[in-house]
Amino acid sequence: MLKQFKEFAFKGNLIDMAVGIIIGGAFATVVKSLVDNVFMPVLGNVTAGVNFAEMYYNLAGGNEKPFAEAKEAGLPVIGYGQFIQDAIAFIILAFVVFLLIKKVVASLEKEKEVLPEERPKQELLLEEIRDLLRK
Repeated sequence: MLKQFKEFAFKGNLIDMAVGIIIGGAFATVVKSLVDNVFMPVLGNVTAGVNFAEMYYNLAGGNEKPFAEAKEAGLPVIGYGQFIQDAIAFIILAFVVFLLIKKVVASLEKEKEVLPEERPKQELLLEEIRDLLRK
């Protein structure tokens, strides 16, 4: 059983997947930082100083306290500003992943294309015979 586990755990695909997950997690952290520290301050400046992270709705009524204090006090709050921030981070992350996947698929398709010089001689001869028969 230990031998089977070792074979499973150290297969190339599993290790590649683990590396991908680790890099993906780190990348998500970088994107979140980019959104929180670059995009949201600019968006807040454009929208007359609105801090999206502090935007919330208090179900008990009144928004006198900052969001963190209201949440810490146990008030029933809906943090829609943080949701907007997280949605922006998700959209950016999804777009970057889309671009990466698109590039990977394009490079895989290029690899699959077989140039005429690389094809077997038999195929080339058969195509020449076919073309001659057509004429």
